[in-house]
Amino acid sequence: MSATAEDLSSRLNRAADAVQAAERRRQFGYGLAALPGGLLMLGLLIVPMGWLVFVSLSTADGISLSHYRAVVTDSSYLSSLWLTVWMATVVTALCIVLGYVLALAILVMPPAARGLCLMLVALPFWTSVLVRTYGWLVLLQNRGVVNKGLLSLGVIEEPLRMMHNVFGAGVGMFHIMLPFMVFPLVAQMRQIDEAYMRAALGLGAPVGYALRRVFLPLSAPGLAAGAVFVFVLSLGFYITPALLGGGRTMTVAIVIERDVNLNRDWGPAAAVSVLFVLVILLLLALIRRFVPLDRVVGADPAT
Repeated sequence: MSATAEDLSSRLNRAADAVQAAERRRQFGYGLAALPGGLLMLGLLIVPMGWLVFVSLSTADGISLSHYRAVVTDSSYLSSLWLTVWMATVVTALCIVLGYVLALAILVMPPAARGLCLMLVALPFWTSVLVRTYGWLVLLQNRGVVNKGLLSLGVIEEPLRMMHNVFGAGVGMFHIMLPFMVFPLVAQMRQIDEAYMRAALGLGAPVGYALRRVFLPLSAPGLAAGAVFVFVLSLGFYITPALLGGGRTMTVAIVIERDVNLNRDWGPAAAVSVLFVLVILLLLALIRRFVPLDRVVGADPAT
């Protein structure tokens, strides 16, 4: 009896060891599969960020926070940060409103018209940001198409200043960012079962009420994804504010470029960059409190 129990215990131990060995091989295989991506992240993200932090702390006297103190106490840096966040917020809000309306209109179109409209929305992706920005320069200048049209209609008596200011930069940013809102929305809306809306309308709900209480919550993941994409990408704009802003719209990216190329002062530029990354991470953390990031990227929380 004792020999049989010892034999059974030995078999169980060998089975447990085999399971652990298989688990170690599986984990080792996962590690090998993740190694290229990890090295890529190390070389393209972690090392550059570490170098940026080192430069921001380096001074002639050694390691110091003087660059950060200079940035925090300089009103020009703070105003550029505030302007960048404010413009990104306004552009995101406009893209949410107009992008949702456009996505909803595309959804109810016949298939042929829907494909054509999606192609038109994607058309800006096939054109350089620089070309699109110069196009807006032609449209918004004092003798541009927009001002000439308004003057000919008698709406205005003299040309409006629509470029070399925040308005012109915002228009260019909105034009570039709108597709990033429309495509996630259309993809999410096409997954919504039409039976939900038919059931709401069949129970007597007005169209507006059904859209607000049934369709809008179901399309919220696509709306959140588009909003996060637009907001984060808008924070890093450089070409469009530089050209359409005419040097008067000093976003963070323009300030960093000025410190590096004009002032040859890498310390404050690195400090601004680090603080800007921290601000973006803080904003994403605040967004995550209201919209889980797994819904933004389309992951299923249950898996």
